Amino acid sequence: MSQKILIVEDDHDILGLLTDMLLAEGYDVTGLSYTDSILKSVAIHAPDLVMLDFLLAGVNGGELCHELKNNPDTAWIPVIMLSAFPRVLDSLGNYGSDVFIAKPFNIHEVVAKVKDCLEQRMEHA
Repeated sequence: MSQKILIVEDDHDILGLLTDMLLAEGYDVTGLSYTDSILKSVAIHAPDLVMLDFLLAGVNGGELCHELKNNPDTAWIPVIMLSAFPRVLDSLGNYGSDVFIAKPFNIHEVVAKVKDCLEQRMEHA
C-alpha cells in the first residue's frame, strides 16, 4: 500500500507540480487548494504526511500545522511547511513543523525530504 500525502497549497501551479512529482514517486496524493478544517481534512484523507503552504487564502498554514501538532490524534503526522517567505517563519517560529522548504524549491530536495520524513515516521511507529 502506498503512503498517503495531503497537500494544502492555494497556488494551482505549485499544487499541480507537487502532486504530479509525488505521484510519479509512487505516493497516493491528495491536493487541496483550501480547507476549512485541517483536522477534518486529515480525518477524511488519513495522510501519512501533510504539506502546507505557509500563506493560504484567509488562513495561516502555520496555524494549521500548530493545530495538527497539538492534537494527540494527529501529532505523529510529519508536516512539511512551504513558503516563499522564509524570513516570516524565522520571526514567527516554525509552528512545530518537521521540515521547512523555501520556494522556489528544488524538486529533488522536496522528494528527498518527503522520503526522510516518512522513513523517520516509520522508525518511530
